[in-house]
Amino acid sequence: MRTRFILIQTSHAGNVGAAARAMKTMGFGELVLVAPRWANVLRREETIQRASGALDVLANARIVETLDEALDGVTHLCATAMVPRDFGPPTRTPREHLGALAAQGEAHVAFLFGSERFGMRNEDVYRCHVALSIPTDPNFGSLNLGAAIQVIAYEWRLALGGFEVRDAVAPPPPAADAQAVAGMLEHWERSLVEVGFLDPEAPKKLMPRLQQLFNRAQLTAEEIHILRGIAKAMSEAAAGKIRR
Repeated sequence: MRTRFILIQTSHAGNVGAAARAMKTMGFGELVLVAPRWANVLRREETIQRASGALDVLANARIVETLDEALDGVTHLCATAMVPRDFGPPTRTPREHLGALAAQGEAHVAFLFGSERFGMRNEDVYRCHVALSIPTDPNFGSLNLGAAIQVIAYEWRLALGGFEVRDAVAPPPPAADAQAVAGMLEHWERSLVEVGFLDPEAPKKLMPRLQQLFNRAQLTAEEIHILRGIAKAMSEAAAGKIRR
C-alpha cells in the first residue's frame, strides 16, 4: 500500500528533517512539501542534522506549490487535526481508523499535516476522508510536528503489520553438560572442606542443595569456569598461598 506524508507550509527547517527521520524509522519514504517557508529547505543544515541519517527520504522528497499537486494519485486522505470542526469529515483516533483502513487495502494513502504556526485550514480538512486526532492530555495536547508524524507513522505501520522485534542482546550460550556440572561440584566440595565450611563427617544436605541450586541456574561453560576459579581461590586461601 503506497503511503505519502504531506506537510503544508512548514516554517521550521528542522521539522522537515525530523519528519524524514520519523518516516524512515517506520519504513516510509514518500514526503511532499507544499509551499514551505524555505525554497532550499531540503538542503538546509538544520534539516540534514535533524534527519539524522534519513537522507534518502530528503533526496526523494518533492516540493510543490499547491495541495492539488501534492494529492496527485491519492485515494484516501487523512487530516491530522487536534481541533474538531463543526463541519467536515469524522474525527477518529489513529488506531481506531487505521486498522480498518489497512484491512480495506486502499491503493494510495496520504497523511496531511498543517503549518506549525496555523495548523490545518478548514478547507484542507474538508477535503479529507477522516480527521485523525491523537488522544493526548486535554490540558496539554500540543505536539511538535515531528512528534505527531512519528505517532501517525507508528500507528500506520502497526496497522500494516509492523516490523519484527529483534532481541537487542545475543542469544544465551547453551547450558553446560551434566559432566561439567558434576566436576565443578566435586571441586567445590573439596574446597569447602578445606576452608572449614563443610564437615566431611557430617555433610548433611549441603551438596545436594548446591546441586539443585546450580541446576536451576542453567550454568554455561564460562560460568562453570568462573565457579571453579572461586573454588581454587578458596583452596589457596585455606593453604595460606594468597598473600594479603
